[in-house]
Amino acid sequence: MIRHLVLFKLNDGVSRDEERVAAGVKAFEELDGLIPELRAWECAWNITERDIAYDFAINSAVDDLDALARYIQHPAHQAAAGQWRAFATWVIADYEVPAA
Repeated sequence: MIRHLVLFKLNDGVSRDEERVAAGVKAFEELDGLIPELRAWECAWNITERDIAYDFAINSAVDDLDALARYIQHPAHQAAAGQWRAFATWVIADYEVPAA
């Protein structure tokens, strides 16, 4: 299994209360159950006030690298990520989870 982690940082001057940000969050929330490759899906706002913290996180899982590629190219994922490009930057980590 591959874990796909994404941490988003809102651009300077952008608030999580803005309509475009709320629409971006909703677009990500709606991916749960929509994209067949997703085996696990979580997304939520950061709850700490540390300077080094990012603002929003996605923690998801797919079966393998091919499934990850299909997820990334899925039109619903592309549309959701496209919304975030207007008001945030992000970092990504993909790693393999050993079989239990």
